[in-house]
Amino acid sequence: MPPARPRILYVTDLAYQARGRRYCDEDIFLTSRLREDFDLALCHPRDAAALMGAFDAVVVRNSGPVLGHQDAYDEFRRRASADGTRVYNPLTGKADMAGKQYLLDLTTAGYPVIPTVDRAEDLSLLPGTDRYVVKPRLGADSIGLRIVSADEVGEAADGAVLVQPCVDFAYEVSFYFVDHDFQYALYAPHTDRRWQLEPYEPTDGDLEFARRFIEWNGIRHGIQRVDACRAPGGELLLVELEDLNPYLSLDALDDTRRDAFVAATRASLHRFLAVQA
Repeated sequence: MPPARPRILYVTDLAYQARGRRYCDEDIFLTSRLREDFDLALCHPRDAAALMGAFDAVVVRNSGPVLGHQDAYDEFRRRASADGTRVYNPLTGKADMAGKQYLLDLTTAGYPVIPTVDRAEDLSLLPGTDRYVVKPRLGADSIGLRIVSADEVGEAADGAVLVQPCVDFAYEVSFYFVDHDFQYALYAPHTDRRWQLEPYEPTDGDLEFARRFIEWNGIRHGIQRVDACRAPGGELLLVELEDLNPYLSLDALDDTRRDAFVAATRASLHRFLAVQA
């Protein structure tokens, strides 16, 4: 008999409605290709904890914002940690996987991020501006994000949210990595159409910027997306580091780059299963 193939539980919410994007199309495509190497089943994030014991690993992909199923996600993490379940991306991520605290930590450590504080007494540490971005500590897809004036920001900064200056950036750009290997970059050249992404050819300096955050996070195996903006001074500033279930915008790639990403993901999963076995 042929050797048994690894069994993958692929966690996704095919019904999740995202603005300007169809998450389900991406997961249908990616799972169709991963089936060449793995025995694979899809499940909703609310079912993952109950089903994962029958599989060799769990791959968390376009499962939607955790806020929509926080209780199920907490139980999934608890049981996966207790049972030693192999989860891809590993649950050790320090970025969005653990909330937005990392933006405060990276600001304090002097990393090139949009300056971030959480208390009114620290607002003086931010560059002066007429408008501020206020976002929840636990959030995704801009849920709960709001813009407030300089007159309002003092009351908003109550320690339960994060506050950043509203940066007048030239464009947003995202860098996609599998393990620690850069795969491709996409950007939104039109600030009023942020979901219309186009291929971006990064400079050596751009990649050095992005790799700093991949190295900081320390995940050996997995898919990560570094989101940045081009500030008025020309420098890149981190917007977020997505290490839980980053949308990949594979539909914005040509066939060659899309095939290369699939091959890199397939190889990463094989390495992950081999190391963790």
